[in-house]
Amino acid sequence: MRKGVILLAALAVAVLAGGLWITRAVPLPESAVPESAGDAAAGEQVFVAAGCASCHHAPEAEGDAKRVLAGGQRFPSDFGTFVAPNVSPHPEAGIGTWSLAQFASAVQRGVSPEGAHYYPAFPYTAYARMTAQDVADLWAFWQTLPPDATPSAAHEVGFPFNIRRSLGVWKTLYLREDWVMEEVPDATVDRGRYLVEALAHCGECHTPRDALGGLERDAWLGGAPNPNGRGTIPDLRPGALDWSATDIAYYLESGFTPDFDSAGGHMVAVIENFAQLPAEDRAAVAAYLKPCPAGSDPAAPDTRGAASRALRSLLAR
Repeated sequence: MRKGVILLAALAVAVLAGGLWITRAVPLPESAVPESAGDAAAGEQVFVAAGCASCHHAPEAEGDAKRVLAGGQRFPSDFGTFVAPNVSPHPEAGIGTWSLAQFASAVQRGVSPEGAHYYPAFPYTAYARMTAQDVADLWAFWQTLPPDATPSAAHEVGFPFNIRRSLGVWKTLYLREDWVMEEVPDATVDRGRYLVEALAHCGECHTPRDALGGLERDAWLGGAPNPNGRGTIPDLRPGALDWSATDIAYYLESGFTPDFDSAGGHMVAVIENFAQLPAEDRAAVAAYLKPCPAGSDPAAPDTRGAASRALRSLLAR
């Protein structure tokens, strides 16, 4: 009897230890932390492409105020409502005391300086593919932004999703650095892949998610329900969106579709960012979207819709 109790106790300890191990927050390895101090001018382009201000500016901010990263925007989801935090360089309310290594771990691993998991509403699963130089440049630019003392608001996430430790299991399943489009034919598509799959994190909105909130990579860019419950986010695969590469690039610059309609919803902020990038970057995204990424066969146009249906879904956001 005593041996059985000891065995059960040992088993319980082993299970607990295993659970603590798999749910721990793992920062970016020291070898992967950027060594360069970074270039702020180059970092500004990374900042724009990554859409940092789009999520972290105050809800009613306009113009230059969008670069005051005071937070406060609300993002509803099936797991609760996430509230963007203050990530300005303010030393108390923001991230002004962070090191480059801590910033890199947050951006690419979703780990806070205190060793806690960030929720994947912060798209670190896409940023995990960023180059070390881009992270360093982004951090250098971050130091030039204005500090703001607005306190961060708490997320509105109930049990069991408020147990952040469980995100260690989620990351084991979904945090990966490999590319969806495994092979690229040329440098232009390679740049497009980097923008779509990493910096601009297009798949975070345009790809459906499973019951745990992970991206269904077999349906990469295949469209998804809008998290706010209004309309759907369109399918960008060739079978559903038959715009030319020129049409796509122009849309990313102007917001106007080939049918002379315009973008709505959060896509307005995305286009505002893309319009600030070089024309070559918009062309690169278009070049990436024209072939079909590996593992994502487009559905037939009669069931998923062609350009007009994709447009209606876009305008319904």
